[in-house]
Amino acid sequence: MTTPSSSATHPLAQLGDEGVSVWLDDLSRELLGSGELQRLVEDRGVVGVTSNPTIFASALAKGDAYADQTRELAAAGTSVDEVVFQLTTEDVRRACDLFAPVYERTGHLDGRVSLEVEPGLAHDTEGTVSAARAIWAAVDRPNLMVKIPATVEGLPAITTAISEGISVNVTLIFSLDRYRAVMNAYLTGLEQAREAGRDLSQIASVASFFVSRVDTDIDPRLEAIGTDEALALRGKAGLANARLAYAAYEEVFSTPRWQVLADAGARPQRPLWASTGVKNPDYPDTLYVTELVAPGTVNTMPGATMDKTYDHGVVHGDTVTGTAAASSAVLDDLERLGVSYTEVVEGLETEGLKKFSDSWTELLQTVSDEMARLSASDDDAEAQK
Repeated sequence: MTTPSSSATHPLAQLGDEGVSVWLDDLSRELLGSGELQRLVEDRGVVGVTSNPTIFASALAKGDAYADQTRELAAAGTSVDEVVFQLTTEDVRRACDLFAPVYERTGHLDGRVSLEVEPGLAHDTEGTVSAARAIWAAVDRPNLMVKIPATVEGLPAITTAISEGISVNVTLIFSLDRYRAVMNAYLTGLEQAREAGRDLSQIASVASFFVSRVDTDIDPRLEAIGTDEALALRGKAGLANARLAYAAYEEVFSTPRWQVLADAGARPQRPLWASTGVKNPDYPDTLYVTELVAPGTVNTMPGATMDKTYDHGVVHGDTVTGTAAASSAVLDDLERLGVSYTEVVEGLETEGLKKFSDSWTELLQTVSDEMARLSASDDDAEAQK
């Protein structure tokens, strides 16, 4: 096990020394306008940002940072869907510009900002492709990543987007089988891009493997079983699943098929640990950060998790490489106790899609309400003249 570089001054910097890119799982106009996001880049080594409908719904519900643009778009007769598109792409464009120096400094590895396609398109391949093209064109920044969910219908959309030179953050990955399908979709897209004469070095992708939600689902099942053996497995499934994903990543990106693409300038699709906030107060609050340290990975953290890691995270080298056998044993033990891995991961995908879809509906309603409020306010002001 390696030790952190002496140049590291805090745990987040130590993660960088170990080959982990620290991304923030949050984005809002307030973060951009207040200088807080820039401070996180400068002081805490944040090198990327992810967003999702839940994050934007929360951002738009707070304060009046979006009021002027919303008023202008509403006055022009813009639809609610288009207003949401304009507001979110504007935030992401500004974030891409903020991270442009990081993008250049890291040789286009990091400095990435992600924006998700509408969740309602998760089972619509062509709709997802069209949405990805629209987001890519509207933001118009090379360090953008379009988030596409890893549904069965999302896989060919990932391939098409990659083949067209659109960088992709594949989201909502829970199962190892689906993760392998995601990596295959990426490689197929790169092969098609190469055939089309594209510069593979300009195409990037990460695969967002969700961690804490696995334990949140499995732990109650173990508690219901109630034996000492079952209780001893609490809090272990999420890490085991992610560590096995990393073993799959190492395997796929060492094959002859990959080497051909690498020789043509392609970049590996890095594993990204998502859902890294600890839900169970009985567990260490940096569990899904310090126990998932491995080179060539990304950890996208909610602000609270990042603060806790910065404050008291203990980074003690690579905690993933070489753990595949022990991790497989954890999943085997769960199956033997009657906890079905397949049932868990399928349920988590369905639940994850519903959460994002519900947040999207909330986002549309929030914007619709704000448009109505601003219109009424403007009418009152006009009447008082």
